[in-house]
Amino acid sequence: MTSIMDISTGLVSETTSSSPSSTTSYLTNLTTPGASPLFRPAQGDDTKLGHVQLSDSRRTESIRNICVVGAGYVGGPTAAVLALHHPAITVEVLDKDPSRIQRWESPHLPVHEPGLDTVVRIVRDGAEMTEEPILSLSSMPTKRRQNLFFTCESAKSIARADIILMAVNTPTKMFGIGAGCATNMTVFDGAMREVAVHAKPGAIIVEKSTVPGLSTLRPGVPFEVLSNPEFLAEGSAVKNLTTPDRILIGSAPTPSGRQAAQTLTNLYAAWVPRDRILETNAWSSELAKLVANAMLAQRISSINAISAICEKTGADVNEISDAIGRDVRIGPQFLKAGLGWGGSCFRKDIASICWICESLGLSEEAHYWQQITVINERQRQRFARRVIDRFDGNLVGRKLAILGFAFKKNTGDTRESLAVDVIRILLEERPAEITIFDPYCREEDILRELEPAIAQVPHGDRSIVKIHSDPYLACSHAHAVLVVTDCDQFRMSKRSSMRPGSDSVGGCDIAGTSTAYAGARTWTHAGVSYQLAPQAKCAGDCRDCHMILAPQSEAIEWPRIAYSMEEPKWVFDGRGVLDAELEKFGLRFDAVGRAGQQQ
Repeated sequence: MTSIMDISTGLVSETTSSSPSSTTSYLTNLTTPGASPLFRPAQGDDTKLGHVQLSDSRRTESIRNICVVGAGYVGGPTAAVLALHHPAITVEVLDKDPSRIQRWESPHLPVHEPGLDTVVRIVRDGAEMTEEPILSLSSMPTKRRQNLFFTCESAKSIARADIILMAVNTPTKMFGIGAGCATNMTVFDGAMREVAVHAKPGAIIVEKSTVPGLSTLRPGVPFEVLSNPEFLAEGSAVKNLTTPDRILIGSAPTPSGRQAAQTLTNLYAAWVPRDRILETNAWSSELAKLVANAMLAQRISSINAISAICEKTGADVNEISDAIGRDVRIGPQFLKAGLGWGGSCFRKDIASICWICESLGLSEEAHYWQQITVINERQRQRFARRVIDRFDGNLVGRKLAILGFAFKKNTGDTRESLAVDVIRILLEERPAEITIFDPYCREEDILRELEPAIAQVPHGDRSIVKIHSDPYLACSHAHAVLVVTDCDQFRMSKRSSMRPGSDSVGGCDIAGTSTAYAGARTWTHAGVSYQLAPQAKCAGDCRDCHMILAPQSEAIEWPRIAYSMEEPKWVFDGRGVLDAELEKFGLRFDAVGRAGQQQ
C-alpha cells in the first residue's frame, strides 16, 4: 500500500517437502534480470489482451476457498473485502507469525486502516444483516456466516484453496549484487515453495509483485499464475479496495492463462464495474505497478525541489501548487510540499525501476529515477537543519516535541518513517529531550525504527527520546514542536472533519466502531445493513485498549500547546497542515516552502 503499497510481512512456515533438492534451481532468493519475469522472452501472442470476453467454464460459483498468504497491510484488508463481497466463499489468511494471527483474531488488529475494523468484524465474527426492501421481498434479518479466518497451518490452508493470493514482503536487497536496488526474494521464494508443494492441481496463483515459476517444483502439475498488483494507499486502503479506480490482471497469453484471468475478473466483478478491470500481459501488469508509484513519487519530489527555491526567495509553495494544479494537464494531486514521501513502496519501486534500467544498459534513465529519491532524502535533511538554524546551531538543553511518526495520516505504519531521518539529525546536536506523539503508532514500533539513531546518542543516554500517548504531555515545556505527519487532528480547526471514533468506507459512515469492545453497531453498505456482534472485553491491563480509548481523533488545541511551551516557542510545519494564524497564540511559525518568521 503507500502511500501505495505491497508491504505485508507474512511468510508461511518452512517447507515440509521431502525432496528439497528439487527446489534448488528455483530458489534464486534475489531478483536478477535472468530470474525476473520482466526479462523472460515472450512466448506466443504476448500482446495486450484488453477486455477479453471468453466463455467462462470456470465461473466464481466453483470457487469455494481462497487463501491469502501474508497477513500484513495488503493481505489483511484484501482478504477482508473479498470475504465481504463473497459470503459464500471461505477466505483464509495465512501467516507464520502466531502473534500477528492472534491480533487479527482479537479486537486489536495489527493494521490500522479507517473502516477495516468494521469490515473484519462482519466477516470474521458474523453479523445479522437486513437488505433494503427495494432489494429484497423481506426485510427480516438473516445471519451472515463467518467466512474470514486466520491461520498458521500452511499445508491445510494452501491445499484446499482454489485461488491463492501471494501478499508477502518483497523488500529491497541490501547486500551483494544489486544492493539498494534489486528485490530481495528470500521471503517470497520460501512462500512460493510452500505453495508449490501443497497447492492442488489447477489452483490459480495470484501475486502482488514479482513471479518466479512453479514448474521446477511441481513438474507436470498445471498452475496458472496471474499478476494482480495492488494499488492501495495506506490510510484509505479499504476505500481503495471497495471502490477501486482500476483492477489490473496480467496473465500468460494462452487460452488457460486468459481463462484464469477471466475467473479472477468475475471474482472482482461482484462489486467492481467491469470497465475498471483491465486484463493485460504479465509484463505490463508488473511494470505498471512500479511506474504508477514512481510517477507519484516524481510529482512529490518535483514540488519539494520548488519548495527549496520558495524558502530562499519568499515565494509561497502552497500558492504555486494551487496555481499549477489548476492546469487540467497537471491537476492538483500529489503537489503538496512537505517532508517528502515515506512508506515502503515508493522507495522500493523506484529502486526496482533503477535496477531494471541498469540491467538493460539504460544508465541515464536509471540516474533520472535515482534523483527522485535523492531529492526526497534531501528534503528531510533541509527541514532538520532549518530547525537547528533557528536555534543558532545549538540545541543543547532544548526540548523538541515531534507530532506524528507514521509516514502519513490514518495509519500506524512506522516503516520508512519520515521522522527517523529528522530525529537522527536532531540527536546529533545533543538536545536535552525529544518527545514523540502519534495517535496510531505503537511505542515498540517507534523505538524499533529509531534504534539505530538512538544507539548513536552520546554516552548511551537513551532516555533522551520519550514516547507519549498524550500530545499535550509531549509538548509541555518544549522549546519547539515539529509537525511530521499530516494528521487531521494536528490542523488548526477546532474539530476534525470526522467525528471522533468514526470512519468512512466507500462513502458509508461507520460510527462508533473504533472502540474495541463496543456493543453491537449497525453499518449499511451496498444496500445491506449489518448488525455487528459485540466484542469481548479485554483484560484491565490491556495496553491496546488504553490506546484506543484515548481521544486520539480530537483536534489539538493549539492555544493550550502554546501556553505550555517554553520560549522561543517555535512550531515547524513539515506537512503543510498549519498556517501563520498560529502566531496570534504567541508562537513562532516556520513551514516548508515559505520564508517563515525571523527571530
